[in-house]
Amino acid sequence: MTTLTIDDIVLRAKKALVRVDFNVPLTPELTVADDTRIVESLPTIRKILKDGGAAILMSHLGRPKGKPNPEYSLKPVADHLGILLNMPIKFCHDCIGRQAREMVDALKPGEILLLENLRFHPQEEANDQGFAKELAGLGDLYVNDAFGAAHRAHASTVGITRLLHPAVAGYLLRKEIEYLSRALSNPGRPYLAIMGGAKISGKIDVIENLLPKIDGLVIGGGMAFTFLHAQGHEIGDSLVEQEKIPLAKKILEDCKKRKMRLILPVDAVIADRLDNDANRKIVPVTKILTGWRGLDIGPETVKIINMEVRRAKTIIWNGPMGVFEMPNFANGTLEVARLLADVTKTGATTIVGGGDSAAAIAQAGLESSVSHVSTGGGASLEFLEGKTLPGLAALDTR
Repeated sequence: MTTLTIDDIVLRAKKALVRVDFNVPLTPELTVADDTRIVESLPTIRKILKDGGAAILMSHLGRPKGKPNPEYSLKPVADHLGILLNMPIKFCHDCIGRQAREMVDALKPGEILLLENLRFHPQEEANDQGFAKELAGLGDLYVNDAFGAAHRAHASTVGITRLLHPAVAGYLLRKEIEYLSRALSNPGRPYLAIMGGAKISGKIDVIENLLPKIDGLVIGGGMAFTFLHAQGHEIGDSLVEQEKIPLAKKILEDCKKRKMRLILPVDAVIADRLDNDANRKIVPVTKILTGWRGLDIGPETVKIINMEVRRAKTIIWNGPMGVFEMPNFANGTLEVARLLADVTKTGATTIVGGGDSAAAIAQAGLESSVSHVSTGGGASLEFLEGKTLPGLAALDTR
């Protein structure tokens, strides 16, 4: 990385304004349901405190549509962070304004202040320079540790970097970029990509960017049926993007030209409706019944993926193999999670893209058994597509 990081700057007696990604799910009782993103931010926060600085944390949570909404308050996150760090966390009920300035002025080295949801102000997503200036006035330096928001050109990720320096990467942002960069530029081989999810349209740029770099490609999930349909298979009522069939044919042809190993499902768990309690059966993909739809990969497909995974040295996985939110159609996705955990033990580098894949590996209880689980779904996708992340590009470089 040419980007400056938190290790390159002096933190002693400084007030570090830190963009974290505390966009975490809350329970109906407004407590934190999954603290993965909070936990991942702790090394950066601890570094600031250990070096004699104070941490002013700012984040968004959900989509409050530019106005205050108690359902999206970060107060429960402040409470949870206090439990994780075993210390009091100061909380400001706004991210700008008089109260924020007064609480920052009173902040001492070794203390933490969490500001209220940035998206309670429409100026955040508009990358408004006046709003960015108010935020910048709160800190002596800027740290971006919010990989999950690095693909957004917002006031707290881009606008602020024009006003507050040094502007550096935190440990989480550095770790994300290092793992994903290695997967793109210097992977151990054979290099396997496993792509899933509902639609090909969401992954097409990733697939096209990875094709020249990978040695094998597994396609599962709902998107597989567009490819199967492009091969001439009858797929019943399975999800298919008719307008993407020419694109699927092009990718199939590209794989053939490159003599790349392309794995598509050979069998599927089908159901007569989209419901966990629907009638279901396992059939070859050539025998999907009219009125039935494929909702998961079948056991023979899992066996083939197993063989591919065990020969690979680098594996990147983005997207579930089926409707994993429903227990009866989660097996394919959970099997892939277990396979990745197994080969990680034997030295393979395994990278799980954010979003549904991260949720699936957490569901399997294996998030600590792979090399890296990305905290940013959209950001990891855009990075793998070869796009520049605005929040990363805005930081100071060596």
